[in-house]
Amino acid sequence: MNDRPPPLKRRRVSSSAEDMQHSIVDPGTIKINVSGAYIIDNGEAQSPASDSSVEEQGYEHDRRDIRLPNHTSVVSHVAADIGGSLAKVVYFSREPGAKEPGGRLHFLRFETEKIDTCIEFMRELQKKQRRANGGKQSELCVMATGGGAFKYYDRIKERLGVDVMREDEMECLIQGLDFFITEIPNEVFTYHDEDQDNLIHYTDARADVYPYLLVNIGSGVSMIKVEGPSKFQRIGGTSLGGGTLWGLLSLLTGARTFDDMLAMADAGDNSTVDLLVGDIYGQGMGYDKIGLSERTIASSFGKVFKRKREAEQNAEDGQLQHEDGPGGYDTATPEGAAKQQSDRKFDIGEGRMFAPQDISR
Repeated sequence: MNDRPPPLKRRRVSSSAEDMQHSIVDPGTIKINVSGAYIIDNGEAQSPASDSSVEEQGYEHDRRDIRLPNHTSVVSHVAADIGGSLAKVVYFSREPGAKEPGGRLHFLRFETEKIDTCIEFMRELQKKQRRANGGKQSELCVMATGGGAFKYYDRIKERLGVDVMREDEMECLIQGLDFFITEIPNEVFTYHDEDQDNLIHYTDARADVYPYLLVNIGSGVSMIKVEGPSKFQRIGGTSLGGGTLWGLLSLLTGARTFDDMLAMADAGDNSTVDLLVGDIYGQGMGYDKIGLSERTIASSFGKVFKRKREAEQNAEDGQLQHEDGPGGYDTATPEGAAKQQSDRKFDIGEGRMFAPQDISR
């Protein structure tokens, strides 16, 4: 007697450009007209319908929307990618008063630890959809992927009272990437570090995208060899990813949200802490023979030890000046530093050799 359970049904593997296009625009139960789609930049990131800060709201509305000028049918779906660090939500809305038909895809980010805020946002979307379309509550459908689609499945279904369709994370990732590569202009580019005046070069959309290597940076990093819409293989990865960045920056800085951390990193200068090829070969010099420019990182955080050692020496010098200098101060205080006409303060009592903000100078 065979006690083995019946094999799981696998999705049909797309084998043609037509099938690939179908898998992109028709993920099972919904069809989106993506002809003429383009990205709209609305300026600064927003938290819609509120003047509250991102921290108070618990989410951020990306400043870039995708305009779908030729999609006119009702979209009753909300899509959510719930990862280990962030939960990303995509929804479609009409544009009241717009002269042309169609609508927009909106993109939001929530910290996963605030998943209840994310669910509440979807509940508000559910109410708006019901008012706009006269639909029943059960007509809304949540398409969810990522680990959180399983971890929070019961909570989402109970709070919203709707079907939650869980989709394979990697298939969604690859089909979504195919959508951007083949349908959205100015989404694929090459980066040329040696050309500081023209760093980014956009490439034309193309259908023959396979094979390619997909490096997906989430809480961790996965490297995936992609040979078709449903033909892929994970070939490597690392645990050092976005979660690592978030953890380190939360320890080193006063940033309180993920986007604060990204903004801080963007404003910083990595050459103050990373050892570059130019530091080894000399200013203006690279290792051109093997394709390494002057600004290529030779060793991440390779300068930190030197900076720390210099800070320790400066701290010792400052302590000696404090002990030998006039005034008889018992502790190194800001007032004491002011009397010494010094613009430098050393927090030697806390064992802090240099301040976190020094990293971004």
